[in-house]
Amino acid sequence: MKQNITVGEMAAQEPNSIKVYKELGIDFCCGGGKSLINILKEKNITMEAFSAKLNAAKSKSTLRIDFLSMPPEQLAEYIEDKHHTYLWNAMPEINALFIKVLGVHGQHHTELFPLFKLFGTLKTDLEMHLIKEETRLFPEITKLNKNYDAMKLAIEIKEEHEAAGDLLEEMRKISKNYKLPDDACVSFKKLYTNIQAMEDDIHQHIHLENNILLANIKEGAKK
Repeated sequence: MKQNITVGEMAAQEPNSIKVYKELGIDFCCGGGKSLINILKEKNITMEAFSAKLNAAKSKSTLRIDFLSMPPEQLAEYIEDKHHTYLWNAMPEINALFIKVLGVHGQHHTELFPLFKLFGTLKTDLEMHLIKEETRLFPEITKLNKNYDAMKLAIEIKEEHEAAGDLLEEMRKISKNYKLPDDACVSFKKLYTNIQAMEDDIHQHIHLENNILLANIKEGAKK
């Protein structure tokens, strides 16, 4: 392991480290550019302890896909087939479930209203984002770092990832990490379960794009 490895580089090279990141509360997608050593210091965790957790995760792993070896167009196709398809189906289902839960529990759990507003913003932003990737980014994926417009778009995509990450973090704060109230019905429980499943999928989606597909975008595209 190189001394200055970033959180994202480790996630790309050792996919099982994602399990450890989740356990330790480390942002591996939008925060993937940060130094792993520095993040561990902030968490008061030694590299030895992290390595031990990683080795334990690897010993139990059934991961088989080598994303690093995929050509860009193949990885883009995988992301669209798996993660985009999931979101296109999951977001309207969550939206309908949210409306149902609000109608039943909104009077006594007013935190659901700002949570629904944040979800609505996230849903709208992601719908635009997915279309942008499918119609503009992915068709040009082999031209990154060769075409200025493609590079600029990739930077824009990564900025949108950060915005989605911020919304997900705010949703967690409002819901107190999706802690269910005592009177939560089956639909309420399903809502929180589905939102967290969506969050996990979005984090993996962003990781594959930020830390692998778009990892080598030249910073000059910002200018």
